[in-house]
Amino acid sequence: MPAIGTPLTPAALRVMLLGSGELGKEVLIALQRLGIETIAVDRYDNAPGQQVAHHARTLAMSDPVALRALIDAEKPDLVVPEIEAIATGVLEEMEAAGQVRVIPTARAARLTMDREGIRRLTAETLGLPTSPYRFCDSLAELQAAIDGSDDQPAIGYPCIVKPVMSSSGKGQSKIDTPADVARAWDYAMAGGRVAKGRVIVEGFIDFDYEITLLTVRALGADGRTETHFCDPIGHIQVSGDYVESWQPHPMSASALDKARTIAKTVTDNLGGLGLFGVELFVKGDEVWFSEVSPRPHDTGMVTMITQWQSEFELHARAILGLPVNTQLKSPGASAVIYGGVTAQAMVFDGVADALRVPNTDLRLFGKPESFVKRRMGVALAFDAEVEVARQRAKEAASKVRPRKLD
Repeated sequence: MPAIGTPLTPAALRVMLLGSGELGKEVLIALQRLGIETIAVDRYDNAPGQQVAHHARTLAMSDPVALRALIDAEKPDLVVPEIEAIATGVLEEMEAAGQVRVIPTARAARLTMDREGIRRLTAETLGLPTSPYRFCDSLAELQAAIDGSDDQPAIGYPCIVKPVMSSSGKGQSKIDTPADVARAWDYAMAGGRVAKGRVIVEGFIDFDYEITLLTVRALGADGRTETHFCDPIGHIQVSGDYVESWQPHPMSASALDKARTIAKTVTDNLGGLGLFGVELFVKGDEVWFSEVSPRPHDTGMVTMITQWQSEFELHARAILGLPVNTQLKSPGASAVIYGGVTAQAMVFDGVADALRVPNTDLRLFGKPESFVKRRMGVALAFDAEVEVARQRAKEAASKVRPRKLD
């Protein structure tokens, strides 16, 4: 790994983040604490990460010409994708030419940015347990996949429909009856980020719970890549978007072993260094792969209060070739703070009241524009009992009241 120099000098080690929302912001802060010069890129001005980085750049990262020109101009040592909507073909070409190192790899960024690539890899190449699925390019194909045919088994009801490319659960919905199909298709089309017109429909698994298993590939003392696991994170999602998470989530020894085996199999194949958010369904001792992100995960924001090194610090250290520590500090929980209104120049009332809830903390992300269901902050709480932490995180979140500037 290259030596860490001094920011804003010729000796600087420069890291470019592609995507600079609330997760990217925390990664940037973690990198800066280690003396890294940071470049925050996003599709809109004054994104949360741009507010703290050494350099801020705004462009459509799905534009291959613009993305190549930016990387050529900035010459970062590392490029760290933090969102899905990126022209990954450019990253693969530049990585193959030795022009840049992509985290964890350009191939991993390409495969995981689209649900088709990662599902075919995990289910068809690696043979890991997943829900039954089909890919569809039209409403008619979606209906046919659900109903089945002579040569294709029915996905059936209930089922889940997602755009092949989207973020934070956007465009995802559950279909319970034939009356829901057209609405789910339209919602997926509206929520897709890049490749509109294609969805994945998944058979519904009657799971007991869903977890995120944060999995870290980092260099050991001998220079070889080692895999580390954080304690499992439980979470609640509404319309595919996380609203609450907690750590640790209790699991049987058998289920935890299977979860770690699945996570290691996937991340070993994707390669590179860094933190991966592996989502899994669990029923009893059985475990199914759901999704993986080669970057910090929104449900993992809870680690800012539960672990000695948060998921953001783990990612920063791992990509720099530094030692990591996934040890739990205390059980804890997180709860999302939504915007509640559509407006710019937001004001947040009730912050002091929220922080008076025992053992709590807040992160207000600084997004320049609010929407009713846009995540604008998160409340964090710790306690020896997870359920107490969950109650306090939700209480603290409820006391923060976003409003329009008068």
